[in-house]
Amino acid sequence: MTTERTLTFSDPDATARFASELAPLLGPGDVILLYGGLGSGKTHFARALIRARLRQVGRVEDVPSPTYTLVQEYTDGVTDIWHCDLYRLGGPEDAVELGLEQAFSSAICLVEWPERLGASAPAGALSVHLSMTEVPGVRVARLCGLTPHWAGLVSTAMPDAVNG
Repeated sequence: MTTERTLTFSDPDATARFASELAPLLGPGDVILLYGGLGSGKTHFARALIRARLRQVGRVEDVPSPTYTLVQEYTDGVTDIWHCDLYRLGGPEDAVELGLEQAFSSAICLVEWPERLGASAPAGALSVHLSMTEVPGVRVARLCGLTPHWAGLVSTAMPDAVNG
């Protein structure tokens, strides 16, 4: 089984559509680690996914970047959703204080700058490596850790792109 796929998103809306299609398929314990440089689309992906989950239950909510708060928590009535930005953390020991270990098993977690977790990154998480291309707005997403669980979710969310 292939454990890695590459998707190309033609514009920011395509990135958001993928995140929105993936959103209703997620459940407690699903963790997405969002890698990429500044401006690569990590926050855009997370916002689209969170907004889609909240829209399912008729909620419209501002989804700010957790750059300064480190964690923004939401609930959709089914599960908690944690949006984490670890850019400002010094190391894995700081992540422990945020309660991430518990959230990894009980919530949907979207983690920007997961490099700061070190060995504390949860096994079984989907790693999404976002990068910009020379073409304005076009992003490439390299999905790593495609266990059967994740491969099924990704192919359901975007069946035409998983073979790319």
